[in-house]
Amino acid sequence: MAETESWTVGRLLTWTTDYLKRQGAEAPRLDAEVLLATACGCQRIELYTSFNDPVAEPVRAVFRDLVKRRSAGEPVAYLVGFREFYSLSFEVTSEVLIPRPETEDLVMLVVDLCRQQKDAPPPIRIVDVGTGSGAIAVSVARHVPTSRVTAIDISPAALEVAGRNAVRHQVADRIELLCGDLLAPLPNEARFDLIVSNPPYVSRSEWETLRPDIRQHEPRVALVGGQTGVEIIERLIPQAAEHLVDGGWLLVEISPMIEDAVHQAFQNLVCFESISVLNDAARLPRIVQARRIPRDNTP
Repeated sequence: MAETESWTVGRLLTWTTDYLKRQGAEAPRLDAEVLLATACGCQRIELYTSFNDPVAEPVRAVFRDLVKRRSAGEPVAYLVGFREFYSLSFEVTSEVLIPRPETEDLVMLVVDLCRQQKDAPPPIRIVDVGTGSGAIAVSVARHVPTSRVTAIDISPAALEVAGRNAVRHQVADRIELLCGDLLAPLPNEARFDLIVSNPPYVSRSEWETLRPDIRQHEPRVALVGGQTGVEIIERLIPQAAEHLVDGGWLLVEISPMIEDAVHQAFQNLVCFESISVLNDAARLPRIVQARRIPRDNTP
């Protein structure tokens, strides 16, 4: 990025987009806009009204550093410290998985199921297993005012991020944060209306094929589910059966590569019915949902 007196917003965006495209970025224009807005301390939309405005050297210096780090593979979300998810802005650090658009479908489904329970006495009790940044827990709490959410993660550092996001979006009074493995932190007698999880589901072999920016920067513990990718889900299913109320729902995000194995894991346990798989926007299997059979009807 050579020194010049005519580095305007528009010229910086054009140059950086071309540069990041040559470096293999998947969304070079978006990356350039987000990084420049961060360097300028403005909203991305404000760039569109200032294309011809010159950018001062101190701002360009910050921008150059961000572009350099992005070209080396560091995810934009970690560079700027946030990611938009379900129309909310979430703080993210290298301690948490960057929220993905496909996980928004999981939140939407939880919200819909909660609305179907409008006649049930509040609160609607929900558990988010493997909460990470708290994207699912906070989004649900914001959109379901009658809910109380328990957010669990094995990482204390991730829970700190989730806690800050809960405060940021003014739902901290309805979210309880617990540290531990899957549902182990819950009391034995605790029962919930919904249990939702975006667990680690990448197999060890698939991990080796992921993009370098994922493998080198995002927490492996939040991605890899074991040798086959199904191991953590297989442990979660029977634990969820113990902690769901009769008729309660378990919803799990999965990889399309493990759909059959996950479906079989549900069928192996007679505690669930109405097992179905929902596709994402790319028409790939992404969410498995199942309903807890009333205990009186369980063989």
